[in-house]
Amino acid sequence: MSSNNLDQLYRQVIMDHYKNPRNKGVLEDDSLTINMNNPTCGDRIQLTLKVNDGKVTDAKFEGEGCSISMSSASMMTQAIKGKDIKEALKLSTIFSDMMQGKDYDDDIDLGDIEALSGVSKFPARIKCATLAWKAMEKGLKEDEQ
Repeated sequence: MSSNNLDQLYRQVIMDHYKNPRNKGVLEDDSLTINMNNPTCGDRIQLTLKVNDGKVTDAKFEGEGCSISMSSASMMTQAIKGKDIKEALKLSTIFSDMMQGKDYDDDIDLGDIEALSGVSKFPARIKCATLAWKAMEKGLKEDEQ
């Protein structure tokens, strides 16, 4: 597939998650709630996670922001559901490496998340893409303590 076609496909995936976000909403009860924002561009997210027996059993988000930020949150919540904490944090490390243009463990199928790989070419947008992931890391690390 040509680079142009791949870029177009990735844009379509990002816009699909932006217009039709997965896992939008708030979890109640004994869920972890993490609020974060990106003051440079106004993105904000409230991530709620349900963790049972060391596994992320559910994840939802609310917020507002650009298409990169909101689609990344949608993709992230899909990716971490059903993963144990260690796996979810590893995915976050892989995503962070991808955003920084570093080599990353490509043995793991990133699915739709790979559509965000082009963000690494735009340093000002990296914080948009990583906001939800940073919220997830913060929540899971606080929960482990």
